[in-house]
Amino acid sequence: MREHPLEGCTIEDLDKFPWPNPRDPGRIAGLRDEAIKAKESGRAVLMAGTIGNGFLHTGNWLEGYEDFFSDLAGDPDKACKLMDKVLELKLAYWDMVLDEVGDLVHIVCELDDLGTQGGPLISPAMYRRLIKPRQQELFSFIKKKAPHVKIFYHSCGSVYHFIGDLIEAGVDILNPVQVAAADMDTKRLKKEFGNDVVFWGGGVDTQRVLPYGTPQEVRDEVKRRIDDLAPGGGFVFATVHNIQGDVPPENIVAMWETLQEYGRY
Repeated sequence: MREHPLEGCTIEDLDKFPWPNPRDPGRIAGLRDEAIKAKESGRAVLMAGTIGNGFLHTGNWLEGYEDFFSDLAGDPDKACKLMDKVLELKLAYWDMVLDEVGDLVHIVCELDDLGTQGGPLISPAMYRRLIKPRQQELFSFIKKKAPHVKIFYHSCGSVYHFIGDLIEAGVDILNPVQVAAADMDTKRLKKEFGNDVVFWGGGVDTQRVLPYGTPQEVRDEVKRRIDDLAPGGGFVFATVHNIQGDVPPENIVAMWETLQEYGRY
């Protein structure tokens, strides 16, 4: 973002801010027709978009990273008030959207990067105190409105130390399973959490192996991840990140061929 609309704000400023109208009917114009088309085509209907940006993402965008992280640590009352405003918007939005298409939607997406390459972005204790209760309220509301809906949660980085809490908060699907980040060993993830969450991603390391490995190394990597994550179900093969322009075509072919050979239930 080029500027942050709440940068330098006070807690009182949060009440004066012109928050958007989450119930603007324009937000759902044509939505039901699109959902019907998707379902009739045999595809799962997945709801995502800007509203899916989580409490950390939204706070950082509104205040700026320095201000919002400083508030989480030093002025939690202000940080919580901002997140409660965001929660209020999310609840109103999903109330309207699920009234419109809740009978057609299979998956609702929420995204918030809780991890970095080397470890958690915030402490698990801070997450449990400030973020998790709001996630629980949001996910419980969505599932009450549409009990068949699954919560898809995207968080890059090292999120091992959050996964148990995310499951408790109501997450059903974890993405992208950044296997090159710290503590993201797929065999351990499957052993500890595989009965309670679906892993959507983690099919191949896109930081090192896919762009820089040999085709055989890619084949070995893909087979390893399938062997780790697929047993018993609960694995949707996907690359950790979008395939970038520096990936050799022969490595893409090696990934695809290995998936076709080993990746079917």
